[in-house]
Amino acid sequence: MNNKIYKVGIIGVTGYAGLELFRLLKTHPFIKINKISSESFKGIPLSQVYPNLKDISDMICESSEEVIKNCDVIFAALPAGLCEDFAKTCYEQDKLFIDLGADFRLEDEEDYKQWYGGTYKNKDIHKKAVYGLPELFREEIKGKKLIANPGCYTTATELALSPALKNNLIDTRFIVADCKSGATGAGRKLSDTTHFAKLNEGCSAYKVGVHRHIPEIEQVLSKVANSDITVTFVPHLLSVNRGILASCYAKLNDNVTKEDVLSAYHKFYDDEYFVRLYDDGRCVDIHDVKYSNYCDISVHIDERTRTLVVISAIDNMVKGSAGQAIQNMNIALGFCENTALQMIPPAF
Repeated sequence: MNNKIYKVGIIGVTGYAGLELFRLLKTHPFIKINKISSESFKGIPLSQVYPNLKDISDMICESSEEVIKNCDVIFAALPAGLCEDFAKTCYEQDKLFIDLGADFRLEDEEDYKQWYGGTYKNKDIHKKAVYGLPELFREEIKGKKLIANPGCYTTATELALSPALKNNLIDTRFIVADCKSGATGAGRKLSDTTHFAKLNEGCSAYKVGVHRHIPEIEQVLSKVANSDITVTFVPHLLSVNRGILASCYAKLNDNVTKEDVLSAYHKFYDDEYFVRLYDDGRCVDIHDVKYSNYCDISVHIDERTRTLVVISAIDNMVKGSAGQAIQNMNIALGFCENTALQMIPPAF
């Protein structure tokens, strides 16, 4: 196992994902948070932006250039369209770059143009990136220098559906992912839908059929199934801070039994540290994964309609973002995969 101490930097530390990275990385025994950056709060101590860090860290937010210059591993928690140049610089300097945004998730530039309105300036660097969902692509992540951290909705949906698609258990012509997210998934920047008066005591769908995570979900599930997969994806905003609940539906193929389904899911996940499988009729709950890197999955079959219902629950800030990024770092650098990620979810 690798026991080297690495100097780590966080670009975009004052966003929700950046702050969660900082919180979790502080417990990692083999890294030192060496530099942090924030364009909005440059020159200001992080503890002034987030008082929960008082007497814990007075690190000053610096420039992105200082982070890259002085660190071995760089995490970028930035909106789409801002990471290409950073990634190229890090790759050329043989530094590990992990992008928590969307700049390297999509393989096809045309998809990126359609869904994000941008282009690939440095096309060659995109060929170096690996998609960082460890439970599906662990071997590809090992030793890589450029990792695209998955989206939160996509993590929950892909983990829920992959065993069924890998084992040809479901009819791929109509797959539905009905997903619900806590408000932190919208990021730190305020919008009309995330005002307290609008969000509190409510639950509403948004971006039905046009959410940016759709091409990412379909790209990964198509790889798993080895055929083109389309998904009807409907996201909802919950009046909670954290959590994603993904309820996924598909018709079972002819002659597929409950035993076939449960066997496939157990074979896929029984050896996965961060996936906890429920097969006894209980439904997963975002309460049970809060502040943790776990993905809880419950498998159900509606015998009357021969519908497979798979429900997954994650903390969107941990397994859906910062925790998974650290899991990817651990794999890429040769650390034990669960290092700094063995948090026990609180019961309440």
